[in-house]
Amino acid sequence: MPQTPSITRRMACWLYEGLLMFGVVFIASYLFDTLSQSRHALDNRGLRMAFLFIVFGIYFAWFWAKGQTLAQKTWHIRVVGATGKAISQPRALLRYVLCWVWFLPPLAAYSFGVPAVEVLVLLGGWVATWAILSRFHPTRQFWHDAWAGTRLVHFDSGKK
Repeated sequence: MPQTPSITRRMACWLYEGLLMFGVVFIASYLFDTLSQSRHALDNRGLRMAFLFIVFGIYFAWFWAKGQTLAQKTWHIRVVGATGKAISQPRALLRYVLCWVWFLPPLAAYSFGVPAVEVLVLLGGWVATWAILSRFHPTRQFWHDAWAGTRLVHFDSGKK
């Protein structure tokens, strides 16, 4: 059975994925602004967030069903099912929805009017807590992976 990547590698991949998502957000926002004729980033804010949620879902479900995103490829991490085989699009979509547990408490706090600086502190604390909780999983997987029936494994393409 392939080994689970270290928490350090998984979190480095997570941060790199966040950087790459800036490009996805830029292109998706440009498309949204063009189609909706928005002139300001706060125009149609709720609709914009829903659109980005769907675009992110398509992005992640597509790449995870193929095995890995660009960031995961860079860090030699692959998403597989419980049996070690590739996951289906519906399973990848389920994993995407469950991944939002990383952001739910800070988003909830923000929606209740907690100041942005405090939300950022809460986000940092929650992400650290959620990552540390993986130490309590038998195979050290993130809990959203366990709930989705997926696993992150070390993957080396064999290319040197």
